[in-house]
Amino acid sequence: MILIIGSNSFAGSSFINFLLKKNLKVIGVSRSNELKNIYLPYKENNFNKKKFNFFKADLNKDRDLKKIYRIIKKKKIKYVINFAAQGMVAESWISPEDWYRTNILSNSKLINQLSKLNLKKYLNFSTPEVYGNTPKKIRENFNFNPSTPYAISRSGQDMNLMAYHKYNKFPVVFTRTANIFGPGQQLYRIVPKAIMCAKKNIQLQLHGGGSSIRSFIFIEDVNRALYEILFDNNNMGQTFHISTNKFISIKQLVLKIFDNVNSQKKLIKIVNERKGKDHGYLLNSNKLRATYSWKEKYNLDEGINETIKWIENNYKYLKKENLEYSHKS
Repeated sequence: MILIIGSNSFAGSSFINFLLKKNLKVIGVSRSNELKNIYLPYKENNFNKKKFNFFKADLNKDRDLKKIYRIIKKKKIKYVINFAAQGMVAESWISPEDWYRTNILSNSKLINQLSKLNLKKYLNFSTPEVYGNTPKKIRENFNFNPSTPYAISRSGQDMNLMAYHKYNKFPVVFTRTANIFGPGQQLYRIVPKAIMCAKKNIQLQLHGGGSSIRSFIFIEDVNRALYEILFDNNNMGQTFHISTNKFISIKQLVLKIFDNVNSQKKLIKIVNERKGKDHGYLLNSNKLRATYSWKEKYNLDEGINETIKWIENNYKYLKKENLEYSHKS
């Protein structure tokens, strides 16, 4: 049985769907009630309900941390994947204590409890933002140089886990993943947001002119990589980059999306860059490719088209949704 912490997240819910298709039993934990089916792909499939259970639990509440511990112990869970983290870069400057509380303090309490159990694997779904700006492609041993409260909080989370692995033999493995996207992603993220702006014929703001460089990877390709990493017994303490070898500026990405939706380029508005925004995250993913013979199946255009289909199929509902991030402390 597998426990997914952050089961309401885009990555978490997508991986649950992937695991259930493999006929595995999964428990999902998130601090909010389960989202609408449109954002939870596993709800759209006719899986045996006995294979998935959901529990509401907030990492920031001690009683809920104890609840998670009891679930793992009672169900004899051996695999835990943590997708739960306070996200968003610009907003982390406004109330950084929320980011530090969730991503460092609460996660450290969780790990301290889980280290008392006999887990086989704890997979921490981390981020390249811990590295700060990367002027060239980097490997997994690149030094941390975080630029924002969000990135600092994720660095602290990772470093705490490194210490627990080194001194307590905690069975952790890390993934740092390029910008994920696909059907079911929250609409404030750049790919679905650009699609929605194009369809609704409303202006899309590009911070710093959209000059920053990223790799965008389709969620199903990420799921296949996570699956291989999770069930490998020989990778404890290691880190794997999950990324394509294609890099694109945010502006080029938005223009590509606008072209696919037959929208007008004049809908782009250039605004000031966000504070601490890193220009590039250039991840070398050779280790993942060599270790597991992994390679992406979806190119950027195919992934965008799949996301457009999801939005078009659910547009009656999605057009009423807010396209901006709403912070929950």
